[in-house]
Amino acid sequence: MVFSSASFLLFFLPCLLVCYFVVPRRMRGLRNLILLGFSLAFYTCGGPKFLLLMLLSIAINYACGRLAGPEHPLRVRKAGVLLACVLGLGLLGWFKYAGFFGEILHALAPVIPVPQVTLPIGISFFTFQGLSYVIDVYRCDAAVQKNPLKVALYISFFPQLVAGPIVRYTTVAAEIDARRESVEEFSAGAVRFLFGLGKKMLLANAVAEVADAAFAAASPSAAFAWLGAVAYTFQIYFDFSAYSDMAIGLGRMFGFHFLENFNYPYISRSITEFWRRWHISLSSWFRDYVYIPLGGSRCARGRQIRNLFVVWSLTGLWHGASWNFLAWGWWFLLLLIGEKFLWGRGLERLPRAVQHGYTMVLVLISWVLFRADTLGAAAAYLSAMFGGTGTVWDAQAVYYALEYLPELLACCAACLPVKQWLEQALSRRDTPVAGAVLVWAPKALAVALFVASYAKLVTGSFNPFIYFRF
Repeated sequence: MVFSSASFLLFFLPCLLVCYFVVPRRMRGLRNLILLGFSLAFYTCGGPKFLLLMLLSIAINYACGRLAGPEHPLRVRKAGVLLACVLGLGLLGWFKYAGFFGEILHALAPVIPVPQVTLPIGISFFTFQGLSYVIDVYRCDAAVQKNPLKVALYISFFPQLVAGPIVRYTTVAAEIDARRESVEEFSAGAVRFLFGLGKKMLLANAVAEVADAAFAAASPSAAFAWLGAVAYTFQIYFDFSAYSDMAIGLGRMFGFHFLENFNYPYISRSITEFWRRWHISLSSWFRDYVYIPLGGSRCARGRQIRNLFVVWSLTGLWHGASWNFLAWGWWFLLLLIGEKFLWGRGLERLPRAVQHGYTMVLVLISWVLFRADTLGAAAAYLSAMFGGTGTVWDAQAVYYALEYLPELLACCAACLPVKQWLEQALSRRDTPVAGAVLVWAPKALAVALFVASYAKLVTGSFNPFIYFRF
């Protein structure tokens, strides 16, 4: 079940809202149980046989969190963290990487069979979330949660369960026990959800058709290859950031406040800045739980490079078990090392437009590595972008450029912080009309986006979702 499906919008969410808000606010425990029950049901809809895996993950992190608490001797606390890492990452490794490494071993020794393992939805997200809880307890950054149902709610809460953002326990611990829902918070959450729904249905889904056509072409022209790469660059941003918007909005409707996961990454003027703005919850997770413990930047240059290599190898593998994702991680590794030690200062002295162009071209190339099925396919596609097929223009490039021009232009505008600019301009006016526009315009636009999105939905439009495979 996805947030942009009729079953979620017309059945699951309305039933949850009725069951949740019919319970008096003072009965916080019952409201939490309702959220937990619906969250487990939500996950079951995506893969019933993996519900036991989810429950096992919850049990592991609850038990290891208890062991990691400050009331135990240090050796017991360390054992709790080690056990959580071994079991949690062991499960993730088996389900996500057994096939990948099995293929490598099979190529070396054909007698070794390749395991056929189905990837559970969202396992990368809820595994990292559970580990962050245990590690934070060990570090005394978070209090031990002695109620297993509250740990279960934290790990399985449906808005961020299958595609993030990766929510730290410290972010929501107080709100699990004591949060205050209100009409204002519910309204703000609903608006945020509907904006995300609009981004997904009206922008991501439209440009996905251009990207799919270009990457499926046997011998695309240079123009069509570039158009497809640009379309995929828009698709992955609006697809994933839309899901984060919807997750943040849903959380707020129930009184939870998740941190932002995207901050207009396509306005960045360096790769370093891009990764401060893109998938913030993942990059901060690796920073806090891998990079800094390895020594971070407070060590010799060689060790810094080693630390970056470990982080970006893991970041690539986190996204998927294939050489493509490793190459994607190493691509960013080389660029970040270059900016840190070689050309970063020179880049800062260039005009802003040049900095932005440099960043977007390199990011666009990275998405080709990310999108292609194999390294060979990625190399062939990049070759086509730079004239490898010998054709500059073709009819497909012209057709898709003209057919999807409105959506492509809308994507360009939506990548910019237009909302912030308008809010600042209206705030400076400080008039009743400006105040009314600030309050009511987002709500009216959210309703319009919902109507347009629902129209797309009921017509059975193309509705993929990229990040379910992670």
